[in-house]
Amino acid sequence: MTKNKWQSPTMLLILMSVAMPIAFNVWNALLNNFVVERVAFTGVEIGILHSLREIPGFIAFTTVFVLLIIKEQTFAVISLALLGVGVAATGFFPSTYGVYFTTVVMSLGFHYFEVAKQSLALQWLSKDEAPQVLGKLISVGAVTSLIAYGILWVFLEIFEFDYLWNFLVPGIVCVLLAIVMWFGFPEYHSKTQQHKKIILRKRYWLYYGLTFFSGARRQIFMVFAAFLMVEKFGYSAAQVTLLFLINYTFNWLLAEKIGVFIRRIGERRSLTIEYVGLIIVFVAYAFVENATLAATLYVIDHMFFALYIAMSTYFQKIADPADLASSAGVSFTINHIAAVIVPALLGLVWVHSNAAVFLIGTAFAACSLALAQNVPDHPSPGNETRFGKVSQMMSGQT
Repeated sequence: MTKNKWQSPTMLLILMSVAMPIAFNVWNALLNNFVVERVAFTGVEIGILHSLREIPGFIAFTTVFVLLIIKEQTFAVISLALLGVGVAATGFFPSTYGVYFTTVVMSLGFHYFEVAKQSLALQWLSKDEAPQVLGKLISVGAVTSLIAYGILWVFLEIFEFDYLWNFLVPGIVCVLLAIVMWFGFPEYHSKTQQHKKIILRKRYWLYYGLTFFSGARRQIFMVFAAFLMVEKFGYSAAQVTLLFLINYTFNWLLAEKIGVFIRRIGERRSLTIEYVGLIIVFVAYAFVENATLAATLYVIDHMFFALYIAMSTYFQKIADPADLASSAGVSFTINHIAAVIVPALLGLVWVHSNAAVFLIGTAFAACSLALAQNVPDHPSPGNETRFGKVSQMMSGQT
């Protein structure tokens, strides 16, 4: 039982959605300029950096073993604090290996936090409310990002703060908010006892496939679309921050509405819209020569990401409720199989052809589009796909 009205699982999820972008999104906005200006990164080093960054996501399945020792809610808060520590330390190590080290620390916190948060949200929210509330959480994160980017822009343009301070302040704020969550909220329990072992089921194969290609495609946007702005078009840190401000303004205004939209039209149609849009955007990225058009594509690309809610709600509808915690870690690992490999390999491609990198992204989006057509109109246990159904609900468990 909670002591105050504001102490609730949803409020805790909201506070988590505030804390994470304060640290991670500021780090993300500053990273490309920091590594180019202070550490002289090329496409090769940036590719290696992001491959290292994704290793913690690749081992996210180990979450299930950590949960044998500590509660999932506690693990989420600890991971959030580790994220803050990694971001706060970044400015103190302006060297290739220093950036690699602080990025891995930050990434351990970020990925384990995201696994736990996703799992807790699907456990605490009903299937009916999940799309809208998940959209609301994105909106909360977007508002937080808008404020954070606005403050960052002032720090960069008005006060001309050094990178050290621009990384240190948001990192410390994230750690302080984690402390508030630790002491300010009671422990909440799932309605269903979660499995404490790795779960793989044949009937989840479509979700696994969508997750794999999502990881590959997202890395191209995260790594190379932003890097394109700095390396090819010469965007400053302040200009990149303004671009992020535009992105999160759209998220703030539209994310919760997108959640309602997904609930109304269903997961297959929502995913189809996302992947068709991304195919068009990636092809345009491959041949863009105008800085303003590139920035516009970046904003459009980012807008489509809110539709990924449909993948989460699809899984919530087909999954055994006891699988949610274990499956969150497994899905992050599948998502990051490609994410660990793609940045480093495409960093080598990038040196020879920017266009080829984005055309490869187009191919990934096309694979996602093909898989999405197999999502049924009304997903449920036993009705996981339109074609190639696996009839036994418990088959394939390992």
